Amino acid sequence: MSGRLVHFEIPFDDGERARAFYREAFGWSVMTMPEMDYTMVSTGPSSEEGGPSEAGYIGGGMLQRSAVQQAPVVTIDVDDIDAALEKIESLGGKTVVPRQPVGGMGFTAYFTDTEGNLTGLWQTTPQAG
Repeated sequence: MSGRLVHFEIPFDDGERARAFYREAFGWSVMTMPEMDYTMVSTGPSSEEGGPSEAGYIGGGMLQRSAVQQAPVVTIDVDDIDAALEKIESLGGKTVVPRQPVGGMGFTAYFTDTEGNLTGLWQTTPQAG
């Protein structure tokens, strides 16, 4: 369903230190993805596909702090990123990073809201059936 929070991202300065902190503090499972310079985070039990297997929590990721991502970011699921960005801009928000592919899984984009908060968008790639 569109409009739900589906992901979070936590920036770090030292990846090993950040991964160790969240593993030890909260028992999160972390999996580095060197080819993407990214760390996948599971905050609860996962399905075979890697997503949450129980209702009530979301998974996320960690990445190197950048000029764009200085603080944690939540990501919202949408049916069409381009249409969502158009609506966001019509309401006073601004596109920071336009639609970009994420492997064969889907697309992501980032925007700032009217208060200057950076937020992510996610659009899942339709599965061939």
